[in-house]
Amino acid sequence: MTLQPLQPTHRPDVRVSGDTIIDPSAAIAPGAILCAAPNSRIIVGAGACIGMGVILNAYAGTIELGVGASLGPGVLIVGKSQIGANACVGGASTIFNADVAALQVLPAGSLLGDVSRQVEVLAAPEAAAIADPWELPEQTAPVETLAATVNKPPPVVEQRITKAPGVPIFGKVYVNQLLMTLFPQGQTLNQREEPPA
Repeated sequence: MTLQPLQPTHRPDVRVSGDTIIDPSAAIAPGAILCAAPNSRIIVGAGACIGMGVILNAYAGTIELGVGASLGPGVLIVGKSQIGANACVGGASTIFNADVAALQVLPAGSLLGDVSRQVEVLAAPEAAAIADPWELPEQTAPVETLAATVNKPPPVVEQRITKAPGVPIFGKVYVNQLLMTLFPQGQTLNQREEPPA
């Protein structure tokens, strides 16, 4: 899976809202958004590094970045989470209500989430047997009957197709209109020009 390159931001500011504590030695790149919902908190530890375009959205708990933790560009952390000391989260990763242990490295594009929801995996229904298209069908009719039907000529049905006079053929009117638009002098490509005498 290839990751899309991040677009540079035109906004040099960092957005911070809610109960957020940022250590003065932390480095935060432009375009980062730190948003703590009511009764939630974001804590950025000493020496932590937050890359360009990182979004931290705390709700129903605390997002805590440990000492020296590093978040690559475009990381999204939602809910409550704890990133351990000196942990490294690769760019464009998403963390939802999950923790990253100290010194753990998460590769770019990772998805780490809450596993409390259990999904029931259903077995696939068995497919019906399909007949082999290359297998010849069994002959059930006697040979004499087949010979008798082969020798009979098919009945000939005669039908005259009559054209009502003055009824235009469907589409002919449109073709004629197109020809008049393309050749306003009334000459089409199929008509031969007579050489001057």
